Amino acid sequence: MANRVRFFDTTLRDGEQTPGVTFHLNEKVDFAKRLDKLGVDVIEAGFAGSSKGDFEAVSAISRAVNTGVCSLARCTEADIRACADALKEAKKPRIHVFIATSPVHREAKLHMDRQQVLEAAVRCVSLAKSLCSEVQFSAEDATRTELDFLYEIYTAAANAGATILNIPDTVGYATVQEYGDLVADIHKKVVGTREDIILSTHCHNDLGLAVATSLEGLRRGARQVECTINGLGERAGNAALEEIVMGLRTRKDYYGLEDNIRIKEIYRISRLAAGMSGMEVSPGKAIVGANAFVHQSGVHQHGVLNNRATYEIMKPEELGIPQGSMVLGKLSGRHALREHAMELGFQLTDHELNRAFNKFKELCDRKKDVTDRDVMAICREQMHGVAGSYTMNSFQIFSGNKMTSTATVSLQKGPEIITRADCGDGPVEACFRAVDQITKRKCSLESYQLRAVTEGEDALGEVTVRVRYQELVMLGKGVSTDVIEASCLAYLNAVNRILEALEEQKQPGESC
Repeated sequence: MANRVRFFDTTLRDGEQTPGVTFHLNEKVDFAKRLDKLGVDVIEAGFAGSSKGDFEAVSAISRAVNTGVCSLARCTEADIRACADALKEAKKPRIHVFIATSPVHREAKLHMDRQQVLEAAVRCVSLAKSLCSEVQFSAEDATRTELDFLYEIYTAAANAGATILNIPDTVGYATVQEYGDLVADIHKKVVGTREDIILSTHCHNDLGLAVATSLEGLRRGARQVECTINGLGERAGNAALEEIVMGLRTRKDYYGLEDNIRIKEIYRISRLAAGMSGMEVSPGKAIVGANAFVHQSGVHQHGVLNNRATYEIMKPEELGIPQGSMVLGKLSGRHALREHAMELGFQLTDHELNRAFNKFKELCDRKKDVTDRDVMAICREQMHGVAGSYTMNSFQIFSGNKMTSTATVSLQKGPEIITRADCGDGPVEACFRAVDQITKRKCSLESYQLRAVTEGEDALGEVTVRVRYQELVMLGKGVSTDVIEASCLAYLNAVNRILEALEEQKQPGESC
């Protein structure tokens, strides 16, 4: 359909290049399933030729979803063949071949002239086409490339078999009008009357224009948009999917474009992306920020009470944002928790449900009311859990402003309970050191975030940590009404994931 926009989500590839962000294989598969439910047309699942981990992720996601699955490849035979192998079980496979085309990239990175870049692009697109029915080609740093060369290389790539031509604003350099003009020019000079070629946008946010340039590209002829959930990505990030789709929906009178996105899933997948990445959404972020539908001014409040359209151009409930949170309590059962978690977008395994239910019951003893946001925090924490690992048995803290903090921590592993004590500059550090003693791994804390999930004195605190052991960096999450307990649980969560990764490294696996 000529007016339908195809959404190409690259959270699991470009989004994972956000500094400090690493996704586990099971997280990637779960997230891909959620993207499938969201209605994206293509999931860029990874860079199969770059590592064994990415190869496995592309393969696993190919088996898990019904939508299109894509793998990125440099202009090398090894990369392209790795993509083809990883995508064998995908229902709608796509190989995405890229090569840099701008003068600065050709000279400083590739050490190739225009003719060499052109020949490499044609050779590799042709190879990809022989291995996969759908091939996408990207001219990296297109917006800083000479126009005549762009026309030449896109035409050659299309003739070699690429049916999707992506126009990356790799460093967020283009102004909105410049990018729109570029898309329109390529559409006129390269695509012309060919109905088998789709132009795609891929915009970065270095100047804060990624969403604006993407929307302008769509207005000027592109029919695929590359984006990430919450705008995750390198440096200042990528164009945010939720902002693009709501821009198209809210101003359909202007853009006149259709899409397949199920917007009811937007808030849930945004929260999942924040939980997986450890990159919390800014309160002022459009669409999914905590303040996006909050009205503080008296004039605004009065207007909204009379007619929401006075200051709201979208309805939060249509985005899946909880309204008037449902309250669960002590008498709520396991089945009710599972059903409510599913309504909030969390598909828990039996093991995760058991842990979540135990945590839910503990929370009911500490809090008067347990809300949707509490349940979401518990589910996020349990989905980070690792089977067969250390679990918290108990902890005790001695701390004060004129004494050295000491923590005594007991962890359970199988039938064994191990107790150690250690000191630190504060109670949190003391807990972390005691955990290190028990696990026999000297880890270092790279980042620590604490946020209140709900309001009030009995608010649930959610702690997110990033922990390093040698070259491994893992994210951990913990929730509790006690911030020290939440901190210790988050650290233990990250350490368990490090231990799991170390165990996986010992096991031989196929080379890709």
